[in-house]
Amino acid sequence: MKIKFLGHAAFLITTSAGTKIVTDPYEPGGFGGSIRYGRLTEPADIVIISHEHADHNFAKMVPGRPRVIRGLGEEAIKDVKLRSLATYHDASGGAERGENIVRVIEADELAVCHLGDLGHTLSAEEVAALGRIDVLMVPVGGTFTIDAEGATAVVSRLRPHIAIPMHYRTEKVGFNLSSVDNFLAGKPRVRRVEGCEIEVTKATLPEPTEVVVLKPAL
Repeated sequence: MKIKFLGHAAFLITTSAGTKIVTDPYEPGGFGGSIRYGRLTEPADIVIISHEHADHNFAKMVPGRPRVIRGLGEEAIKDVKLRSLATYHDASGGAERGENIVRVIEADELAVCHLGDLGHTLSAEEVAALGRIDVLMVPVGGTFTIDAEGATAVVSRLRPHIAIPMHYRTEKVGFNLSSVDNFLAGKPRVRRVEGCEIEVTKATLPEPTEVVVLKPAL
């Protein structure tokens, strides 16, 4: 499986069978120009949406005729299985920013979890419902999601082999978010990749958790 960081909370996941999944596509130029990542030009088979904000739900950016998954439930598409968990976009039960869907993508004997705009830490029941997680895409920028401390707690509870930070401040994001460095501080196993993509197999999963920082592709 290949995992490419497009920018913000958007990734392109390509399975060994060639199925392409895009997570939380943003609207280029959205929020009055606050989203300055470029437009995706590579087609996909599946698009998953965690919630209906323009920096996460712009499925029309994705070329091809992808199957767009928005709601809760389980899906089996080609060689991919999808399952979901209802969460919130804030720590107030959704009163501030509404609901958020955590999605688990199962393919190539791997379980990849995209947390969307998770706004709270996870309970023991939620951790149990998600089950084994091999690769975790976790928001770390705070303000609209969990911050560095909250993200660290979530990673500690889910214990993925690989944690990939997302939804943090870069030169292409105009939101008031924290840098990824706040999340990385003090962590013993951090790998900064000189590129936007990694390849992951079950046989090569690191132990214990390794934080992998990818450069945005767009």
